[in-house]
Amino acid sequence: MKTKFLTLLFSIFLIAGLAACENAENDTTEQTDLSGNTSTEETDAEEQDVDELFNQIRNNSPTSERIQALKDIAMHYYWYGGDLKEAEAEVFKGITLHGDYDVVEEAFKQAIAIEPHDMDLKFALASAQILQTEVSEALNTYEEIINYDEEYFNAWLMHGIYSKLEEDNETFETDFEQLKELDEIKAEEYADRITMVDEIKGVTLETEIPSDLNEENHAFVLLGYALSDDGEMEDTLLKRLEVAKEAAEAYPNSKIIVSGGVPKQGITEADVMFDWLVENGIEEERIIKEELATDTIENALFSMNIAKEEEIKDITVISSATHMRRALVIFNEVNNMLQKQGENIERDISNLVYMDFDNEEEAEKATKDEELVIYRDLIRASGIWQFPGMQR
Repeated sequence: MKTKFLTLLFSIFLIAGLAACENAENDTTEQTDLSGNTSTEETDAEEQDVDELFNQIRNNSPTSERIQALKDIAMHYYWYGGDLKEAEAEVFKGITLHGDYDVVEEAFKQAIAIEPHDMDLKFALASAQILQTEVSEALNTYEEIINYDEEYFNAWLMHGIYSKLEEDNETFETDFEQLKELDEIKAEEYADRITMVDEIKGVTLETEIPSDLNEENHAFVLLGYALSDDGEMEDTLLKRLEVAKEAAEAYPNSKIIVSGGVPKQGITEADVMFDWLVENGIEEERIIKEELATDTIENALFSMNIAKEEEIKDITVISSATHMRRALVIFNEVNNMLQKQGENIERDISNLVYMDFDNEEEAEKATKDEELVIYRDLIRASGIWQFPGMQR
């Protein structure tokens, strides 16, 4: 027992000097979008940042600095990854790390050991567990939060949603009754969101260009896919572009929003998509670049803002079939948000896909893993950050 305590104490002091490090968020994507839609950008500068994290170690730092140091480690590995063996040797002694998200999880566990009263740290830990599909562990963490703070709305919400995912409908219903006690209006809004997910799970994934799209006031929104390290497009993005070209030719009055802002070799996904479409005969004045988005949520946020500014009524989202249900949930959530903020447009959001499921049977039904990511990103798009105060 004494040895374990000393090991923990040593680990805590060992990372103490990291407080001066900046949060590592930059112009890059989330580390894993679980659709292949995004990926991290590894550069020499980022690798140097990882070295600096472990070179700036000093002892006897205040509590707040030690906690901030652990947050910095968590966010750096969330965005960029790093050397797992170095992390094992320098920070998390005695723990075998299997992936970057292991570092994120362990960093929050150690931060909680320093400050067990901070429920936002526990919420962040649960989010790290969800990222690794450790649903049972996350449910236990949410229960710890609820036991400590019965009014922590977001913990009740997540516990209810992931209980539903685990087919524990009794707990789901009990949790939502508690949510209504805390805030009836918000609880009803999230119940409506869950209904929306159930409806979109049953949507037909369109592989043929629809014949009934709006001839005017319409845009196709083409979602990007991570470029290779040398700035070249992968086959998935090429397939999406081929679908978009055919659709654009069928609807010559429609705009095309190309969305993707992760740079490789100074080139964004939007740049590559724009160039390819122009080279293949689509008039460049029809194409609008959205080159800031780093993940599907930002694809929706930034593209829908463009639709609002351009007074575009209806949109058709173009992506891979394996990505589409999640994209539709997020685009509908963002559209609902815009309407609440006063945008007076009844917008139709349709879909067109590059079919990347192995067969039609797989395409018809969302798997449990797909549902988990749909709910995770829906909650993020609704305004609840998965790592409070650090990362949406």
